[in-house]
Amino acid sequence: MSTTAVSPVARKRWPQWPRAPRSATDNHHHGASEAGIYVVSGRPVFVFHDGAQEVRLAAGPGDFVLVPPFVPHREENPSSDEHVVVVIARTTQEPIKVSVPELYQLTETGTP
Repeated sequence: MSTTAVSPVARKRWPQWPRAPRSATDNHHHGASEAGIYVVSGRPVFVFHDGAQEVRLAAGPGDFVLVPPFVPHREENPSSDEHVVVVIARTTQEPIKVSVPELYQLTETGTP
């Protein structure tokens, strides 16, 4: 199976994956939903803000990334020639995606 093959169900539910080379999502969060992301292939970078600066987490095949509820982040594929393929599991059935103008750290009350 090609690393860029995605089932019709996955394509309908999360059309942003696989992520093409040299591409990125917008800054966003997934509302009250946690997201568990398993990297099948490629080398994605997950970007968030720790309150002082942007933090870039590089991942590779076999890595698992947990994105807590309401945490603004961005997914990037910096490769010039390799697609990124991931499997995403969320704690809600709805594919929630809330775009935000910039990355920021959440306060203890869950707001910027």
